Amino acid sequence: MLFVFTKGAGCASITEYQMIKRLKYGLFGLLMLPVALSAQTTVRASIDSAAILIGQQTVIHLDVSQEKGKTLQFPSFPQGLMPGIEVLSASKPDTEEVDDRIIRIKQDLLVTSFDSGLYYIPAIKFVSGKDTLSTNSLGLKVSTLPVDTLKKNFYDIKGVLKPEWVWADYHFIVLSVLFILFLIVMGFYAYLRYKKNKPFLITKAPEPQLPPHIKAVSELENIKKEKLWQQGREKDYYTRLTDVLRVYLTGRFGVNALEMTSAEILNIVRCYPEAQAVFHNLKNILELSDFVKFAKLHPLPDENEQSMINAILFIDNTKPVEITPEELAKSEKSKNSNPS
Repeated sequence: MLFVFTKGAGCASITEYQMIKRLKYGLFGLLMLPVALSAQTTVRASIDSAAILIGQQTVIHLDVSQEKGKTLQFPSFPQGLMPGIEVLSASKPDTEEVDDRIIRIKQDLLVTSFDSGLYYIPAIKFVSGKDTLSTNSLGLKVSTLPVDTLKKNFYDIKGVLKPEWVWADYHFIVLSVLFILFLIVMGFYAYLRYKKNKPFLITKAPEPQLPPHIKAVSELENIKKEKLWQQGREKDYYTRLTDVLRVYLTGRFGVNALEMTSAEILNIVRCYPEAQAVFHNLKNILELSDFVKFAKLHPLPDENEQSMINAILFIDNTKPVEITPEELAKSEKSKNSNPS
């Protein structure tokens, strides 16, 4: 009896334990149900106006709620939402936070239709990882404008009109024709020049250059006529005077006198035999010019006149010796009579 009682009591205890355990798990599941539901991704679609006229526009709103960190691929509509309904534009998805775990994403689709009828818009599908989510379906009624066929006269479609003549439409053709004509004329001109054994381009013969000494003396005469130092412009006077001499030395002796200092010019000129006799004339001009330009010296009138005379003497004594035809003939005759 004791054994049976103990066994029966034991069985009753086990049954109560299982019931309590199941009840406990059931209550826990009910408590976690809102959390599990809140963590699910939900998608929804709505439309501003379910009835429009042909050509009018309406907006479809896509609303997504999902847990943070999840990825969701919004659909694209390259061929339109469905046959008869075109997607004009899709806004950029706008994200906002609902709480610490949930975010909400919205997107607007601007749609229109040019065919009347009652359209059933099927569910729009979203891809979330390996899952595919679908929105609710929508409906759209597209109506035409009422037309009074008794009071309105209808006409057939007009034929194709010929566009007006516009000069800009023929620019390329005209320019091409002109270019071809230009090539033909130039080719014919080149052929005529070739037949006459003449060059294709007519070049102008270069003007003869004056010898350096003649050009220098002419410029010195112009300086004298301007009377610069008489007007108190001693610096301009000596600048012009030395520039004429620098250009003359460049043409006469081939030295880059325009880029040299006075001392460098004197060191080179003293090496030329033809300049030995008038070397001091050039030296006096350059040294006095440096004092005037850099030390603001005001020379006496006699010194200004003497500088012009020294410049003319230096050019005259260093210019190339001109050989007359008679002297050249005598020199040739002398060489032939006294062969080496």
